[in-house]
Amino acid sequence: MTELLHALPGRLRRKAPRKPRKRSWYVAYRRRTLLGDLLAAAIAAVLTALAGMHESVTSIRVLAVVVLPLLWLGTLAMSHGYERRLAGSGAEEYRAVARSAVYLVGAAAMLSYAVRVDVPRLAALVAFSALFVFGMASRRVVRSDLGRRRAVGLDTQATVIIGNAKSVVPMIREMKRVPELGLRVVAACVSGLDLGGDTPSEVEGVPVFGYPEQTMSAVDLFDADVVAVSADPDLNGPELRRLAWSLEEREVELVVSPGLLGVAGPRLSIRPMAGMPLLHVERPLMSGGRRVVKAVVETALTAVMVIVALPFMIPIAVAIRLESPGPVLFRQRRVGARGEEFQMLKFRTMCVDAEAKLEALHRDAGNDVLFKMRQDPRVTRVGRLLRRYSVDELPQLLNVVRGEMSLVGPRPPLLREVQGYEPDAVRRLRVKPGLTGLWQVSGRSNLSWEESLRLDLWYVDNWCLALDLQILFRTARAVLRGTGAY
Repeated sequence: MTELLHALPGRLRRKAPRKPRKRSWYVAYRRRTLLGDLLAAAIAAVLTALAGMHESVTSIRVLAVVVLPLLWLGTLAMSHGYERRLAGSGAEEYRAVARSAVYLVGAAAMLSYAVRVDVPRLAALVAFSALFVFGMASRRVVRSDLGRRRAVGLDTQATVIIGNAKSVVPMIREMKRVPELGLRVVAACVSGLDLGGDTPSEVEGVPVFGYPEQTMSAVDLFDADVVAVSADPDLNGPELRRLAWSLEEREVELVVSPGLLGVAGPRLSIRPMAGMPLLHVERPLMSGGRRVVKAVVETALTAVMVIVALPFMIPIAVAIRLESPGPVLFRQRRVGARGEEFQMLKFRTMCVDAEAKLEALHRDAGNDVLFKMRQDPRVTRVGRLLRRYSVDELPQLLNVVRGEMSLVGPRPPLLREVQGYEPDAVRRLRVKPGLTGLWQVSGRSNLSWEESLRLDLWYVDNWCLALDLQILFRTARAVLRGTGAY
C-alpha cells in the first residue's frame, strides 16, 4: 500500500483544489422529486377546484388551479423538503411533506379569514387530503426508484471510512448490507496501523490506508464524496475539526457515527452544553399517552378488519374441514408482554399430529430458533395456500380484541424460545407481540434469528404511530406478493 501511495501523482498527495464535485445523481433525483411534487400539486389543485364547483366564488377555482402548485413547491422548500441530506431518507422526507400540507392549508385559512374570502370547507379538506396523499405517494415512488438504482450500484456516493481496526468493520458491513443507503465504501483509513510493518491490505474487501497520514491521499485517489467516521475513542475533537477543514477544501461531506445501534433519528438531538455539542438520546416511550393512542387506533382498525375478514373466514373454515379431519383453529401457547402466556389462534394449516412429528423433521437448513421448513410435509394443500398469503393468521385478530396481542409488534415467541433468551432478547417482552411487525415486512420466514431479534429490538426502542402505519402498509404489500412465506 505504501508503494501505491508513492506512485501517485504529486497533485494527489498535496492538498490541491479538486475538480468540481460530481453530483449528477442528486441533480437527477431532485429533478424527479420536483416533477413528482408538481404532479401531486396539480392533481390536488384540480380536485380542490372540483370540490368548489357548486360555489359561486370562481376565484377559488382559479387560485387552486394556478397558484396551488407553485405555493406547494415553495412550502416544501421552506420545510426543508429539498435538502440534499434528506434525499432518499424516507421518514424525514415524509415529515417534510406532512408539515408542508399543514402549513399551506393553515396559511390559506388564515389568509382567507384576514381578507374576508369564504373558502368552502370541502375545498379546504380536499386540498389538504390530496396534497398529503399524493405528496406522500410521489415521494414514495421517487424514493423507491432511487433505492432500486442504488441496489444495482447506480447513484451511489464513494465513501471513505475512518476508525480503529474494530470499529470500521461493522460500519463497512452495515453499509454493504443496506445498499439503498447509497454509501459505496471505497477505502478504510484505520488508526494505529504500523505503515512500515505487516499490515493488511484489505478489510472486508476494502483497501486499507493509515489514519491520519494517508487519509487525504485515499480521499483524492478514490474521488470520495463522503468521509464517515466510526465510533473511535482515539479520535478527539481537535482531530475531527482539522479533518473537517481538510474535507471542506475538497467539498467532501463528513458524517460521524456516535456508536449507537438501534436508535432511530427522532430519538436523537444535539444539545449544546458549555460550548460542547452533546448527543441527547431520548428514552423509549413504552407507556403513557402514546400507548393509549396506539390502543385506540388499533381497536378501530381491528374492528374494521374483523368486519372485512369475517365473510372470508367462514369459507376458509369449511375448506379446512373438508380437506383433513380435525379442528379448524390451531391453538398454541405463546409468550406475550411481561412474560404472560396466552393461546395464540391460527387457522390450522397442518395435519392434526404435526406437533408429534416436529422432532423428526427438525433438520431444516439454517434456523434453529425460527424453525420453519420450506417444504414441510405436514402442511396441507389448503394450508400451503393460506400460508402463502398469511391468511392463516386472521384469527389472531381475536387475540388483538382480547388484548393479548397488538396489530403491530415483535414476533410472538414460543415458551421454549423465551427459556433460551439471552438478556438482550428479553427486552422484546416489554411490549405486546404483534400480528405483523418489522420481521413480517423484512423477509418473513427467510430471516435468521439474529436479524429477527435485531428488528424486534429496534421496534421496541423506536416505536411511534407513524411507524405502525408504515408497517401495516408494507405488510399488505408483502402479503400480496407472498414474499418469504412458507
